[in-house]
Formats: sequence, C-alpha cells, structure tokens
Amino acid sequence: MYTALRLQRKLKHQLRDAAVGRSDRGGLRRSTGDAPGDSAPAGGRPLPAPTPGTGREPGVEIVVVNPEPYMTYQPFLPEAAAGSISPRHVVVPLRRVLTGCRLVVGEAVSVDHDRRVAHVETLAGEEGAGPVEIPYTELVLAPGSVARTLPVPGLAEHGIGFKTVEEAIGLRNHVLEQLDIASSTRNPEVRDAALTFVFVGGGYAGVEALAELEDMARYACRYYHNVRAEELKFVLVEAAEKILPEVGEKMGSHALRELRARNVDVRLGTRLDSCANRVAVLSDGSRHPARTLVWTAGVKPHPVLRAAGLPLTERGRLKCTARLRVDGVDHAWSAGDAAAVPDLVAEEKGRSGAVCAPNAQHAVRQARLLADNLAATLRGEPSSDYRHAYAGSVASLGLHKGVAHFYGRKLKGYPAWFMHRVYHLSRVPTFNRKVRVLAEWTLAGLFKREIVSLGSLEHPRAEFESAAGAGRRGNGE
Repeated sequence: MYTALRLQRKLKHQLRDAAVGRSDRGGLRRSTGDAPGDSAPAGGRPLPAPTPGTGREPGVEIVVVNPEPYMTYQPFLPEAAAGSISPRHVVVPLRRVLTGCRLVVGEAVSVDHDRRVAHVETLAGEEGAGPVEIPYTELVLAPGSVARTLPVPGLAEHGIGFKTVEEAIGLRNHVLEQLDIASSTRNPEVRDAALTFVFVGGGYAGVEALAELEDMARYACRYYHNVRAEELKFVLVEAAEKILPEVGEKMGSHALRELRARNVDVRLGTRLDSCANRVAVLSDGSRHPARTLVWTAGVKPHPVLRAAGLPLTERGRLKCTARLRVDGVDHAWSAGDAAAVPDLVAEEKGRSGAVCAPNAQHAVRQARLLADNLAATLRGEPSSDYRHAYAGSVASLGLHKGVAHFYGRKLKGYPAWFMHRVYHLSRVPTFNRKVRVLAEWTLAGLFKREIVSLGSLEHPRAEFESAAGAGRRGNGE
C-alpha cells in the first residue's frame, strides 16, 4: 500500500489525465499494481495517447491487487489481540486511501512477465469465473511473506497463526474461551489443558503476542470466581539459545528475565516435535497438554514469487538491485520481505554480499523509494539507490513493559514501552488511523480492560442454522 499511496501523490497529474481519458473513451483499460505488504503485483501503466488536439499528455493508471480491501499494520496485532486497540483500527481501508488507484480484490497466482500479464484469482473466481488476466507496463511485486510451517504432527489441526487481524482476534476470543472452559469444568485434565498456552517462536511476533495475551489473561482472571492467575501456564518454545535477537543480546536477556519473572516457562534450544491430540511434545522430552498452540516460528516468501519466473535467491526472495529493480529484468520492481536488496551501509563496513533484513523498518522505506524511482523512470529521470542505516528495534512485553535498542540507546520497562508506542504510532499510515489509535490508548488508560469473548463471530450463522434445523425437525422433515 505504501508504494501505491506515494505513487498516486507523485503522479497525481498523470492520474487525473488518465481519468479524463478513460471518461472520454467510455471504457477502462486494465493494468497491474500492488503495494509492499500486499499479496499481489503493483505498478503504473501509461495509457494510450489521447485524441490529437485535446491538449493532454498521456496519463498513467495504477491498479492495486490485494486479497483483502484493506492493509493490516502487523506491529499492532499483539495489542489488538490484548484488546488495547480495536481490530478496525489496525487495518487501513484501501478504497478510501488509494482514491487515485483502481483496487482489484484478489490474489495474484502467477505472472507472465514476457507477455506483461498477471493472472489474478478474484472473488468472482469462487463462482466459477476462473482467474483474470491483467496486463501491465511496470510490475511491482511486494506480496510480503507467509507463515513458515514444518511437518509437525498435529500442527495443521491444532495450531493457530499470528499473521492477520483475523487470527489475532480469533486468538483473543480463544484465550478468553479457555478461561470459561476452565471455570465451568470439573475435569482436572480438561482444566489444566485449557489453562496451558504454548507459543512456538521467540521472535517479535511470538514474544509480543505471548506477553500481551499473558497480561490480558491474568487481568481477566480477577473476574472468575474459581480461576486464579497463578494457575495459568504460558510456555515459550524457541529453537535458538536466545529470544528477540533484533534488540541485541543485553535487551534480549532482560526480556528473558522479565518473562521468567512473570512465571512464563521459556524453553531455549528446544523444538516442538508434536502437538497431536492437543499435547505439545518438546524436544527436551517434556509434554504439555494444551488447548492453545500458537505458531510464530518464522516466515517464508510468498508462493507467487516462484510462479513469477523471475530470478530468486536461495531463500526464495527476488534478486534486486539497490534501486529496487529486479536484477537483470526490465520493468520489474520489488521491495519489502519479497526483495533481497543489497545493504549498502553494511557493505561499506566490510560485510560483502549483505542484504537488507526482511523487516518493517526496511519495507516501509523501500516502498517509498520504489515509488520515487518508478515515478522518476516514467518521467525519464534518474533513480536513487536504497541506503538506510538500521535505527534499532523496539518490542512490547505487555502493558507498560518493553525493551528497546534505538540509535545506540538501550531502554527497558516503561520508557521502552512508551518508545514502542510512539514509534509505531508515527509509522501507521494515514492521519485518521493515528488519531483513532491514540484515542483508544487514551480511553484505555481511563477505563478498565475489555474481557469480552466474541467467539461466535467466527461462526455467525451457527444460531440460525441450529434454529432452521430445529424447525425442519419440528415439521417432520
């Protein structure tokens, strides 16, 4: 979305001319577009020259292809899961923000760059319409990443991901539902399994999700007459020997001590071997009956990259130049998690062959430069290299707790948590969302947490289907 948003600002005059041209011709020419973090291609397409004598220059059309009509700001997912931010404020509606672009809700399944055509599976495809072809002149592939799973027995049946707002809210409802189960059962085995929560992956997503949900669950226990906070069991499983490597060894060690001080069972150098039958079996031999298993053990490039026929690295990312072009391929661009962009700052320090890490800090900046370079190319102007020194990292460990390593400064506790909020508030797109998020944080400081589980939202027709079934039985059918 960031690329498309900046492109429509850079090319606003050409986009206006394109809209006028389309109106004059009575039709709409199609092209392909996309934005970093979205699951499809993006770019601009010069439209045919207008009728001679109209006095207008050829325009540009931008088409954004995305599986959903919104963009999710993923760093806010842990707070959304904890109820600190409303789910609708974690997402940005594309139709309202990208007013100069055309939005196609669908997913790019393949790209034929020789023909300059993207094949997109739209919502109409569910009705048997099949994929549509969208031609383009300039292609931007920025589909982001997907969860990297392993062939662990029981993972597909019982695991819960944490990449989308739907998963975050579903996890929140699930955790609160487990407290209801524990409160209402007399079976000690069911109760223990309901109060055990296993998180696999000690990176940003895993640690922040665990910390926020643990905070919420312990707070919610005060409203249950027979569930005590001391009965909750949170387990963090990490294959490496440390957590949060992004914030540095010292701050990572502080985060580890903070979690263990809250009675979180952190298992380092440990893997999940099985979770069949709702029992988490770890490589250290321990077994943890649990009704909740959250998988945040890394990501991998989006599958559409392999279907694009463009040069990839060994890890499946697109080989790119410092100007964010796909290496050796004309009219193809990429940024974010999908792109292996040379890290010029690291190379100047002697780290030959270094590439930018696939994180939000690089993705947002690359998206903006990509838009600048693409606009410059369309105008016949020179483009620029991507160069950014790593500013540091921030991580939340629950309400009023966090760690940060920012521009050489190390912070922990409340100052780090405050820095975390300030940084991400400055990065969430649109002034509208900034104000809404800030308002929710302010109200959350004045009132108590919401601990309502709306699990029925995941199956909204269940009550009606039950009533309709009862009606049929009552009629003797």
